[in-house]
Amino acid sequence: MKKSLSPASSASQSGFALLEVLVSLLLFSFGVLGLIGLQARAISLSTDAEDRNRAALLANDIASAMWLGKSVSVDTGKGSVWQTRASDATKGGLPNGAVTVTAVSGTTNSADILITWKAPSRASASTEQSSTFTTRVTLP
Repeated sequence: MKKSLSPASSASQSGFALLEVLVSLLLFSFGVLGLIGLQARAISLSTDAEDRNRAALLANDIASAMWLGKSVSVDTGKGSVWQTRASDATKGGLPNGAVTVTAVSGTTNSADILITWKAPSRASASTEQSSTFTTRVTLP
């Protein structure tokens, strides 16, 4: 003998599958939004790593010029070759880049090379958002 569902019990079950589908879509949407956020963060970190790499290469070039000139004094004033190169992002420089070379006090053969830049995404933020790269050069 077959049992049949009464009309009252089938009416209470109607719409339950639709509710399950809606909850599943909601959970899936949160997952997709999370993945999009992770991708955006990965792109941002990749750009920051590229900028740090450019700063290291620029500092290496300045240090090489110091070694070749056998002096830690390098012209980094406004309009100098190094300032122009640091700020020209199209030619391997950095966005809003600047170079400062400071002699280490108490020595005649050491200097600190400081490279600062500010990513375009942080251009409207305060100066604390600037990125820096520092290296010390000591000539023999």
